[in-house]
Amino acid sequence: MKRKFFGTDGIRGLTNTEPMTAQTALRIGQAAGRHFLRGDHRHRVVIGKDTRLSGYMMESALVAGFTSVGMDVVMVGPMPTPAVAMLTTSMRADLGVMISASHNPFDDNGIKLFGPDGYKLSDKDEAAIERRLGEDAKLAKPDLIGRAKRIDDARGRYVHHAKATFPERLRLDGLKVVIDCANGAAYHVAPDALWELGADVIPLGVGPDGTNINDDCGSTKPLLLQETVVASGADVGLALDGDADRIVVVDEKGQIVDGDQMMALIALDYQKRERLKGSVVATVMSNLGLERRLEASGIGLLRTQVGDRYVLEAMREQGCNVGGEQSGHIILSDYSTTGDGLVAGLQVLAALVDSGKPASEVLRQFEPLPQLLKNVRFSGGEPLENDGVKQRIAAAERELEGKGRLLIRKSGTEPLIRVMAEGDDEALVERVVDDICAAVQSAA
Repeated sequence: MKRKFFGTDGIRGLTNTEPMTAQTALRIGQAAGRHFLRGDHRHRVVIGKDTRLSGYMMESALVAGFTSVGMDVVMVGPMPTPAVAMLTTSMRADLGVMISASHNPFDDNGIKLFGPDGYKLSDKDEAAIERRLGEDAKLAKPDLIGRAKRIDDARGRYVHHAKATFPERLRLDGLKVVIDCANGAAYHVAPDALWELGADVIPLGVGPDGTNINDDCGSTKPLLLQETVVASGADVGLALDGDADRIVVVDEKGQIVDGDQMMALIALDYQKRERLKGSVVATVMSNLGLERRLEASGIGLLRTQVGDRYVLEAMREQGCNVGGEQSGHIILSDYSTTGDGLVAGLQVLAALVDSGKPASEVLRQFEPLPQLLKNVRFSGGEPLENDGVKQRIAAAERELEGKGRLLIRKSGTEPLIRVMAEGDDEALVERVVDDICAAVQSAA
């Protein structure tokens, strides 16, 4: 079955354009609610959202959909995606919903669904919900219509959860931390958690107005964070994205630290404390320098296709507790069932405090190899099946053998061929990427 609604991370699109309309949100609530009406207990769904203007509309439509099929709704307001996953399990809910388009602009929105175990839904569950979207909804009898309730203490519950992941023997006293919340879901929880642990907090992106989420702030646009860290003499800076499942760190010099460096730091810290389980799991995009750094310490690296859901699947299958993406989705399965920017940031700060050294010395665990990614647009056909392209790729692989690696993949959403190479020789990396791109363009 070809999926019409669900992508790699839930349902997402431009607000008031299908599928991000109130009408479709209501139907999604009905379909997902019916799918999770299992057993004879009173059923419950937890709904959270980020700070987009359209969140009110989507929340109301989803509440109508869920209650109409007999499911009770608990609304927690603006909360990070990992908080919704955590609350779904702690409240014994049958389903969790996060209304967010993550790092996208405010005029987009999305719907992410979590099962009763707090994990994102499987392909099987998403396919079942899609089938129900094509059917007439089976509505509850009048006396069985669900009830809706808004709870006010969800914020405190998540702050407590996040703080509990920070080692009890440590405090953040004397550490000046800049935190950029992207005017998003973590604006009222991340600064509080840091302050309660003793940090001197300088908050950014904590004035959401419905339209300024991710607007020149947050993990995808960290320039303001970099400037503020340097200007204020802060020890470190943290930047979250709109739904706070992603993080970027900045050292005291204003230099960006990506997810690869964070995974190395956390994994090595866990290894030292005998807490690391299995290998680290990352995607095919993670730098070869990460792999070499971990290998030098006897830690394996498992690679998956791009997407945090694939990282998590591999972590669950292999029993690993550290994984993530170069972009800053860090999954620490001892604490979370999904990426959690604040929890990952606290692990980074714990390692920093424990070392007693400046962030610029601690956060750079390896020297990244030169890495180059280029996209080639094509008009039709299958350029990767062209003999000339195949020959050029094979030649590049021979040139990089033992000195780097090559990754060629077709985009799943656009007519693009993505060509990535990395290696010790920057000039060689640039040349093989350009040669393959030229071959693809000729074939297209």
